[in-house]
Amino acid sequence: MIRKVPSVSVTYAQTGRDQKSNEFGMRPMQERAYEKHGEQYLLIKSPPASGKSRALMFIALDKLENQGMKQAIIAVPEKSIGSGFGNEPLTNFGFWSDWHVEPRWNLCNAPGGDTGKVDSVRSFLDGDDKVLVCTHATFRFAVEKFGIEAFDDWLIAIDEFHHVSANPDNKLGGHLAQLIARDKVHVVAMTGSYFRGDAEAVLAPEDEQKFETVTYTYYEQLNGYKWLKQLDIGYFSIPGLTLTTS
Repeated sequence: MIRKVPSVSVTYAQTGRDQKSNEFGMRPMQERAYEKHGEQYLLIKSPPASGKSRALMFIALDKLENQGMKQAIIAVPEKSIGSGFGNEPLTNFGFWSDWHVEPRWNLCNAPGGDTGKVDSVRSFLDGDDKVLVCTHATFRFAVEKFGIEAFDDWLIAIDEFHHVSANPDNKLGGHLAQLIARDKVHVVAMTGSYFRGDAEAVLAPEDEQKFETVTYTYYEQLNGYKWLKQLDIGYFSIPGLTLTTS
């Protein structure tokens, strides 16, 4: 018996829009996110490689310059991701300020474990520099040691936000809930997948409703590319699956 294998064809417009920037150097997703830069709590849902890190830079610079935030901390799930928030000459592309992180304040590049970097967070708090990058774990330990009050008037940016959970056993989620309840921080949450494999809620309903959401879909991202090769989608692949563009 010969079994037929289904074939799927997906056509995208290939507008090239996702390769174009506005007068401030922002791609479409970043422009959409920046339209909400005045929100105290902002959730950005956007696919990988769509430019979330750069979107945060634009938003954070405005919050530090114009919205009264004293300092910003960017928390990432693992050290390797911290490199995505390095210096960017944004003025070269039309924005009014460059993004700069002093090397000593990118704790993802520093040797040692997360617990040993908490004192560096304290030094940053006591200084005049504006941006610190660290892991989720370092941020958790810092909140536990210094208390949520130490982060008043801070911008808290959390990358890969689905690592947060409303479950009381999730320490990052618990700290975030306390910070939101105190209501003296701004939060930018970024994720490509606003769900968890364990079916736990990312945020409690009363906290989630405080967030303004910016959504940029996979379809928008793929539709905006100038050209696409046939896609290999790994463990989701089906023999005979073909994606074409026109």
